Amino acid sequence: MRLAPDGHPAGRRIRTAVLAALTAAVTALPLVTTAPASAADRPAPAPGPAAAPALLAGPTGDRLNGHWSPFGRCPVDAPAMLAADGEETIASCVSSTSPAGSITLGRTTARTGATDLQFGVVQNTTTGEFTVVPPPGGAISGAPTEIPGGLLGLMCPGGIPVVSDICRLLTDNSLNRVTATVESAGAPTGFDLGAGLGTGRPIVTLPVRVRLQNPFLGSQCYIGSAADPIRLRPANTTAPAFAVQRFQGDGTPDDEGDMLRFALTGNTQGDSTFAVPRAQGCGLLGILNGAIDLKTGLPSAAGRNSLVLNGAATYSAGLTAPGLFLPDAGRQLARFRHSAVLP
Repeated sequence: MRLAPDGHPAGRRIRTAVLAALTAAVTALPLVTTAPASAADRPAPAPGPAAAPALLAGPTGDRLNGHWSPFGRCPVDAPAMLAADGEETIASCVSSTSPAGSITLGRTTARTGATDLQFGVVQNTTTGEFTVVPPPGGAISGAPTEIPGGLLGLMCPGGIPVVSDICRLLTDNSLNRVTATVESAGAPTGFDLGAGLGTGRPIVTLPVRVRLQNPFLGSQCYIGSAADPIRLRPANTTAPAFAVQRFQGDGTPDDEGDMLRFALTGNTQGDSTFAVPRAQGCGLLGILNGAIDLKTGLPSAAGRNSLVLNGAATYSAGLTAPGLFLPDAGRQLARFRHSAVLP
């Protein structure tokens, strides 16, 4: 497929589409979660599957061919994405990953595993505003990572009788082990559309909560909630490399393809501005909340916590010329993605 001349209405739509895809690309940030097992999750895109990270867990979505491969959870079938007409509204997919990093909550620091953040975006071409469309289950697909020191490090010693009794039992590593999983606590908001190409400016606000799991903590122990989330506002701390790729609807690389992908890769991202609320739901009737807060230093005010993500790779993909598919551009995007699903 070749582009229409600049003077043609379709040419104007193409320029709008390119701007839309670029601004979508710079809004995506990774989080403390796990990346899907796909080849293009790494900075150098290549068709075919890749080895899964060591801590891989959670929904990884579809396995997709070629340049589609980072977008296994893009919600192309969501009503808002399907309704994009290609002129007044334009839909695209966003995926962002990082292989490793660290996060500090209060006085506790843990490493992060590989990361996966995915969602769709719909741009209103009149206002320039973006609406985020999270996939089912939330934008963040997380895997557990271990808290250093386990339960002993998280809440022992303590002056609470019940806590002291538990601490005396923690001679078995399986009882001491605590895993933390970052989960979505709402849709991403607050884009700064130019920040992704530079450094130092927050790009997007990501509401999350951290789930702590251990036999003594129960299954509903969280730091943060939907009502009171941890609000991460990552920014680039180093500038990314930038590349553009064209491909066919089924993901096959093609310089004349109907699909366009932007890649921002190889940079570091971070945030030290977020606050962390108290723990809740830890232990029977929340009896261990106070011990965790006391030892970990929660609540922890903004400026006392930090997130660092290394080797970030962000991809955004959409129709090269959505105006040529008016008024069904959103449905065409969905058809193309479904054609790229691998068995």
